[in-house]
Amino acid sequence: MGVTRRRDLLRAGLMAAAAAMPWRTRAASTARVVVAGGGFAGAGCALALRRLAPGIDVTVVDPHPRYVTCPMSNAVIAELRSLESITVTRAGIERAGVRYLEDSVTGIEAGKNVVRLLKGNPLAYDRLVMAPGIRLLYGQPEGYDQAAALQMPHAWEGGPSTRLLARYLKTVPDGGTVAISVPAGLMRCPPGPYERASLIAYWLKAHRTRCKILIFDSNNHFPRQDAFSASWAELYPGMIEWMPPAEGGTVTRVDVASRTLYSATGAHRVSLANIIPPQAPGLVAQINDLSSGHGWCPVDPVTFESQVVKHVHVIGDACIAGAMPKAASAARSQALQCAAAICALLEDRRAPVAELDSVCYSLLSPATALAMHGRFRISGDRIEQIEAGNGPETNTSATAAHVSEASAWYRDIRARCFGV
Repeated sequence: MGVTRRRDLLRAGLMAAAAAMPWRTRAASTARVVVAGGGFAGAGCALALRRLAPGIDVTVVDPHPRYVTCPMSNAVIAELRSLESITVTRAGIERAGVRYLEDSVTGIEAGKNVVRLLKGNPLAYDRLVMAPGIRLLYGQPEGYDQAAALQMPHAWEGGPSTRLLARYLKTVPDGGTVAISVPAGLMRCPPGPYERASLIAYWLKAHRTRCKILIFDSNNHFPRQDAFSASWAELYPGMIEWMPPAEGGTVTRVDVASRTLYSATGAHRVSLANIIPPQAPGLVAQINDLSSGHGWCPVDPVTFESQVVKHVHVIGDACIAGAMPKAASAARSQALQCAAAICALLEDRRAPVAELDSVCYSLLSPATALAMHGRFRISGDRIEQIEAGNGPETNTSATAAHVSEASAWYRDIRARCFGV
């Protein structure tokens, strides 16, 4: 069975489980669900709730009427896409009957089931879904603050920083060096820095002849390292150098004025630095005590309800989801499970349990890409990965077919999460 067919069956199972409740009860529901955050997780959950239980009043609160996706943003940097092509509006979710508020949730009054907003009046809820995404931990490395990010763009949140990095790339002189600094610990899109290195190498190879890319990595290994390394040797021989911690890969300090990175091996002056700082859940999760001692938000793996605050669910990059990566596809899968669980909980029924999945595509050039598939099961109090079988998702080679798959996947997940 193909991976696309399997995903469709899993989604159908969740829809069927929710549909098993009496239609009259579901349609008459006056429950209120507030979703804080309108990315893949939040918007995807809102649309799933509308499909599963049209009677529920669903409101998405997000300060950005236009959302720039992180998936495909590396292609923007390499001039393979425009920023507009990865930008969505809220029109799709509004057409589906979701109320959109251009505002920010600033606090949760859990005892009253109310959220406070930055600009508007408080909102009451029966269930609250928090999908705050990540926040960047400025100050790591030393010298990297928000002002420094204007000269050494992170481009780890879609939008202005993506455009800035794309612009600065065009100023790199022939023979110049581009540095990418990768943080340690959990992060959004773990393969993303290495896809970025690939596509920057593609652009430089087409427009410069003697440039080099240094990947300063605070990790001892990275996803699909063998496949990336083999592809770099074939596509960009001698151009990309990866440095783990033992070889000075951990950047401890930056000097913006001189464009210098400091590590255990000394000072490294470069033409362009892309500094990706460490990450944690969005600030609203921290100030409302949804996060644990190590920074991320613990949840029940079946319902994604917070283990700390009742009637509040946390999905997407901010939550602790066991073996699942922090990726748009994982967020979409969690959104489906969470929506089905909320429908059940509002009807005092046991939440259905389905397999979860993820897929990450990494473009190596316009003509070749890697695909990383994952299947996960909810087992007791954790989410664990299911060993890969012999299906197409086990193809670990870089292929042209994965490029077209990536484009099709992106169109599909946009439609399913944003209705566009």
